[in-house]
Amino acid sequence: MARAAKPLIVVPTYNEVDNIDMLLEGVEQHAPEAGVLFVDDNSGDGTVDRIEGQQRRRPGQIHLLQRPRKLGLGTAYIAGFRWALERDYDAVHEMDADLSHDPKYLPQTLDFPEGCQVVIGSRYIPGGGTVDWGPFRKFVSGFGNLYARAILGLSVRDLTGGFNNWKREVLETVSLDGIRSEGYAFQIEMKYRAIQAGFSIREIPIVFHDRRVGQSKMSSRVALEAMIRVWAIRFQRTS
Repeated sequence: MARAAKPLIVVPTYNEVDNIDMLLEGVEQHAPEAGVLFVDDNSGDGTVDRIEGQQRRRPGQIHLLQRPRKLGLGTAYIAGFRWALERDYDAVHEMDADLSHDPKYLPQTLDFPEGCQVVIGSRYIPGGGTVDWGPFRKFVSGFGNLYARAILGLSVRDLTGGFNNWKREVLETVSLDGIRSEGYAFQIEMKYRAIQAGFSIREIPIVFHDRRVGQSKMSSRVALEAMIRVWAIRFQRTS
């Protein structure tokens, strides 16, 4: 395995002030070589102030991209991908701000096996799983993944997960301009486009924790939108 020489972790934020310090402590412990870019959608709880304080402690490693309002998870990641491509990063890693993604898995997901261009932190392979989820959320997530796999004809087990590492060449190839999906559908579409472009995906088992602080942004409406969007992903042009 060969770790990317210059990885960037992109973290979208909206009112995540209580999670910033713990997240960065975990990244510093497990992936000290990685830069971190926060893409903030005009948080009103002091998130930006907390990030700027961390920037002063770690100049050149912690970065902040501010947006004028809440514009959606998918566009936040695309903005982060573009920021990284403009600055010569070799790989870009997605990560939630709410501590549901444990930084202890970063050493595994930052490593690309030979011939592999995407690494996914997967809840749905042996060794992976979820913690503190109720029956409804387990059903929605599990069914959503099965549904998307069936519609798109993919073998990837965790299509909706957001703990993913992309080689630069993938982001340069998959036509970021054409991606319209948000939320879970964004994660599905990115993986589908990468596979359609001929890139190889490896899944690494992770245990996903429910957010420790704040309110989950997951809802039945978000899940339903993802299920509808899968059909558009299936039939849209990918080039």
